[in-house]
Formats: sequence, C-alpha cells, structure tokens
Amino acid sequence: MSTKKSPEEMKSIFQKYAAKEGDPNQLSKEELKLLIQSEFPSLLKGVNTLDSLFEELDKNGDGEVSFEEFQSLFKKMSQ
Repeated sequence: MSTKKSPEEMKSIFQKYAAKEGDPNQLSKEELKLLIQSEFPSLLKGVNTLDSLFEELDKNGDGEVSFEEFQSLFKKMSQ
C-alpha cells in the first residue's frame, strides 16, 4: 500500500486504530503495530523495527503517539 495519502486519509486511518483501546486520540504501541502492519508493512522492512519507530514517533515520551507525532513520520517519508 502506498504511503502517499491525503491528510484526511491519514487522519481516518489514525482514528480507526486509535479507537481500538484507551484514548481515541492516541495510539498505543500495540495500536501502532496493528496500523503499520495493516496499512504500511513496508515501514518495518530493513532497519526499522516497531520499537525504534515507536520511540522515534513518541516525541514527548508519554508512551503513546498523538496524531501530530504520527504525521511527522509521513512528512519525513514524503521528502
């Protein structure tokens, strides 16, 4: 699946997985894992592991990934 998605598509994907447990505005590590494996499996190839990806996205260190933190991944990928 392509990582080229509109901001609206990205928000929809984020909300779909964030709503699975806990805070519907935050992705837990498990929710992020499901999202990446289902929507963007190519992100986990090579040196990127889920743990390193989660640590990179969780800028404030609260153990969850907000939509703003999630967006940074796709800004980086589109450059």
